[in-house]
Amino acid sequence: MGSYWAGISVTVVAAAVLAGCTANKAAEPAPSPAEASMSTPSAAGTVAPPPAPRTANWTKLEAGDCLAEAPPTDPAVVMVTLVDCAQPHLAETYLRAPIPVDAALDGTASTQCEAGFVEYTGGPSSGSPYAVTYLIDSDQDRTSNNPLPSTVICLLQDAQGQSLSRSARQ
Repeated sequence: MGSYWAGISVTVVAAAVLAGCTANKAAEPAPSPAEASMSTPSAAGTVAPPPAPRTANWTKLEAGDCLAEAPPTDPAVVMVTLVDCAQPHLAETYLRAPIPVDAALDGTASTQCEAGFVEYTGGPSSGSPYAVTYLIDSDQDRTSNNPLPSTVICLLQDAQGQSLSRSARQ
């Protein structure tokens, strides 16, 4: 019978130890929200850094691309630096549209850019804080009958030449 009582005493001691652990666990204060966020990573609390600047050929600009510098005026400049639109930037692409090449190129490009501006920002360019400019990418193939051989790339900038810090997209 001695081993029977020894087994029961071990069981009682083990139960008491476990009960003490549970009691101690319940007595510990819950961590503060700041302590909890430091000890366990939370996807909701982390903010991803903005994407790094990248370079792209200006002929490949798409609506929503933000340029670190003003659009190129030198025909030798082919590459531009793109940044996240929440970062300081000097221009934002808001439209890319095919256009014909004819004597009214400037008028056609301006008409396309104004219509695209209203769609992109929600209002007309006149009276807005933005200046509108555009680039023409001509991929004219004189051996075929392509009625829209060029592309107008419309960009907006701050009318005062200041940096923009957010997208103008509505």
